[in-house]
Amino acid sequence: MITGDGDALSIGGNHILHSMRRNVDIKVVMFNNRIYGLTKGQASPTSEVGKVTKSTPAGTIDHPISPLTVALAAEASFIARSVDTHTEHLQATLNRAGWHHGSTFVEVLQNCNIFNDGAYREFTDREVREDRMLVLENGKPMIFGKDRDQGIRLNGHRPEWVHLGRDGVTEADLLVHDETDPLIAFLLSRLSWPDFPVPVGVIRDVRAATHDELMTAQVEEAVARRGKGDIRRLLSSGETWLVE
Repeated sequence: MITGDGDALSIGGNHILHSMRRNVDIKVVMFNNRIYGLTKGQASPTSEVGKVTKSTPAGTIDHPISPLTVALAAEASFIARSVDTHTEHLQATLNRAGWHHGSTFVEVLQNCNIFNDGAYREFTDREVREDRMLVLENGKPMIFGKDRDQGIRLNGHRPEWVHLGRDGVTEADLLVHDETDPLIAFLLSRLSWPDFPVPVGVIRDVRAATHDELMTAQVEEAVARRGKGDIRRLLSSGETWLVE
């Protein structure tokens, strides 16, 4: 299912939430351009505070939704993020999503040339993205930077942006990504530019029974316990009347 930030997180939010919490086997790809593009330039649920649009001429006063955090709260079993112009990374991310069995949510950061041009340029442009984006790899330390000399570590329960080699920081001090760890997933969903590099890749990937698997098991258990149903017997059971 292809959708946008306005459709998925506003009028369609209720549908998205409950499909994810039920672990329905649907692949949701949400293109997030921080604007209502099809309806021509109104503020969307992901527009930044202060964003001047046709519907917020003095700047929006609403705090934006974090799509990844919403997906985590709804217990989607696969959650990831990529960028529209990072074609190789996007292809690999969608391939991972396609093989997942269960509720799948992929946020794609997308530019809108007409109504929100440069939506993510400050950290997605080729000249700066290596130093401002964190490409996640399961089981590997969170390292980034053109020279692979920056990383994310924990100070207590708080993330820190550090430089390898400064103040004795080594690769061993960095946080290691684990796609099955809910705390790491939540932490990554809250990292944003300019305070932190923007994480891209698979945030969460866990195996859980899907809605149809649970329903099928429930039906099979009922049949095993009570036998196959008889629709004619059911319709003629209880209080019935013969009308002549």
